[in-house]
Amino acid sequence: MADTVEAAWRKILTTAGEPRWPEGSPLLEPFAELVRVAHAEPLLRQLYPWTGMWELHFSRCTEIRHTWDIPYIGTLRDGRYYVEGPSRSSPRIAETGSARTAVTMVIDRLPPHCGPAFIGTAEELASHEKARDSE
Repeated sequence: MADTVEAAWRKILTTAGEPRWPEGSPLLEPFAELVRVAHAEPLLRQLYPWTGMWELHFSRCTEIRHTWDIPYIGTLRDGRYYVEGPSRSSPRIAETGSARTAVTMVIDRLPPHCGPAFIGTAEELASHEKARDSE
């Protein structure tokens, strides 16, 4: 498990500040800062990270279909951050100018007994948790 999660974090840490377009983006540095701050937090570092649309997501499992029970952090055009979730239909929790504040908001909203990430899909994790809880 640790190798899979660590490899995902290494990849994101390595590529977060790389330009995706020749002219770059004003979101590069704020997003790279967000990734560094999130990775520094042990509770988040044990979860599987994934990115898309300048957002950093955290999953309790390592395979697609990831879990959607943890808020995620996005980067705004002005370099600020938003915290939403845990699902796309959830209302925005807050906006902040600090990556550390955004990360703290996610940590404060982690589900009970969150982590380390389960090797497998969200469905397999749910089956595992159901079996564990029935023991």
